[in-house]
Amino acid sequence: MLSYTEENYLKALLMLSFQNEEKPEVGTNDMAAYLGVKPATATDMLKKLKEKELVLYEKYGKILLSDLGRKKATAILRKHRLWETFLYKKLDFSWDEVHEVAEQLEHIQSEKLVNKLEEYLDFPEFDPHGDPIPKANGDIPSIDKTLLSAVTIGEACKVVAVKDTSALFLQYLEKLKITIGTKIKVTEVIDFDGSLNIQIENAATRSVSMKFADSLFVKR
Repeated sequence: MLSYTEENYLKALLMLSFQNEEKPEVGTNDMAAYLGVKPATATDMLKKLKEKELVLYEKYGKILLSDLGRKKATAILRKHRLWETFLYKKLDFSWDEVHEVAEQLEHIQSEKLVNKLEEYLDFPEFDPHGDPIPKANGDIPSIDKTLLSAVTIGEACKVVAVKDTSALFLQYLEKLKITIGTKIKVTEVIDFDGSLNIQIENAATRSVSMKFADSLFVKR
């Protein structure tokens, strides 16, 4: 059985690999920065994971999940996102609260419990933040999406996921009454700084920054 720390490293490697799927290899410094640890600490753990045949790693080289490591990491991510969905839909946690609690629940080992949880939730494909929930067989659902910043003037779209899942951004979205499924129309793009004026669900127009637009995924 893997320790919680080992599981956290595997999930972190998987998440980092998603950032560039064409080159899923990850550097030690990237890994350390993502987890908030020193590079030497990350190196020591990677050696342990290599001994367990969970990662492909050479000193000073790039890190890649092995087939076994990816399978375990995907299972951990599956549990995390199912628990987030459960907390949000059934226990009325807000979407900025679920991540921290799911970080604890994702280490539960019972596969039967996880499968029952998925069935209880009616087999959701996406979590409260719009991220895909891996299936029991490891398949990960996909959806066409683009950043709000890529939407042109006059174009209507629908929010499908958040790129920035920080509590501050999620709380700001909630304040604007924007959630997964909210319809948005870009009414103006300001040349000076790239900020956008958007109409939210036929409500009043709001001005948002380029940083905001680069943090929200939509579907045209």
